[in-house]
Amino acid sequence: MRKDAKRDTKLAHSGSQPADQSGIVNPPVYHASTVDYGTVAEMQELRNDPENNFVYGRRGTPTSSAFEEAVADLEGADRTVAVGSGLAAIAAAMLAFVKTGDHVLVCDSAYTPTRNLSENFLKRFGVETTYYDPLIGAGVSELFRENTKAIYTESPGSHTFEIQDIPAITEAAHKAGVKVVMDNTWAASYFFKPFDHGVDVSVQAATKYYVGHSDAMVGTVSMCGDNVQPVIDCIRVLGNNIAPDDAYLALRGMRTLSARLKRHQTNALKVAEWLAGRPEVDRVLHPALSTCPGHELWKRDFSGSNGLFGVVFKPYSEAAMHAFINGLELFSLGGSWGGYESLVLPTNVTRTATEWTENAQSIRFHIGLEDPDDLIENIAAGLKRLVK
Repeated sequence: MRKDAKRDTKLAHSGSQPADQSGIVNPPVYHASTVDYGTVAEMQELRNDPENNFVYGRRGTPTSSAFEEAVADLEGADRTVAVGSGLAAIAAAMLAFVKTGDHVLVCDSAYTPTRNLSENFLKRFGVETTYYDPLIGAGVSELFRENTKAIYTESPGSHTFEIQDIPAITEAAHKAGVKVVMDNTWAASYFFKPFDHGVDVSVQAATKYYVGHSDAMVGTVSMCGDNVQPVIDCIRVLGNNIAPDDAYLALRGMRTLSARLKRHQTNALKVAEWLAGRPEVDRVLHPALSTCPGHELWKRDFSGSNGLFGVVFKPYSEAAMHAFINGLELFSLGGSWGGYESLVLPTNVTRTATEWTENAQSIRFHIGLEDPDDLIENIAAGLKRLVK
């Protein structure tokens, strides 16, 4: 396939090699631990080949390789490695560039498990974390120290949806010799191209939109240039790997990513705009709406949006908020997102560098593939339960 093929063409064909699989379009699922090397000489040759994954099941199979090829093609990366979860991908990306005595920066809007990684793991091994305002842009350079090795970005933020100025951050970071890791799960590398904006390592919780059906745990780490080998070495030392069935489900999900994302986007915008006009709502946190922090950056850098956004309600009692959530028949109450179904989740935002005082009034919605009019009707009925 041509390298300049359009993204939808890549989604349909990357990672598919029918000529190598007896004409079968979809790569089969290889379950493997032991791999037969053949002869001792062949074993030594395989083990000395840094590009060869198929020496032990932990190092991958043709199934995971096909998925990794598809992700790398979509992201514009030199290499992608699939692991068992989004958190495993984040950990590998950060650990690849730090050692005892180093310092990292993490955006204040980051996914909670990322903060837990910093506070409950990196700190134990002498790596210090400073959290920064996600809207700081190039001003992040004022937080760099001589021992700053990496900066972790997430745009938009998991619950508060600020869009970061990634090009400004990467420019400042590279002048200081600092690596930039980006959680690009929200855009799924379909609506934002991290390597076009200077990112060194792109991570995704592919559990979300790549899988798309809420039935597999998958993480991806994508790299270019001299960032490839340090991350691969870290992943291999940690023993992170993806299960073959999950790799298969993620690759299958990618085939319909374009169609699903466009439907998620359309549905979510309709629901978000309706909510923005409701008297019970203080504001809607959707990057495609002009009221969302970083909206102008979203228009500049992103080519679309998805089904995930936040809502801050006007002050209501805890009982009223719980009644609203508990009675939403078409919304499952659960973590994660990116599946076909709609979800609702109370926010639990932790802040260090900035202030957030509205956890009690904040909810995150993921709008699925249902008819948006049915979802709006269901939310409208729920709003009647919001009694002060």
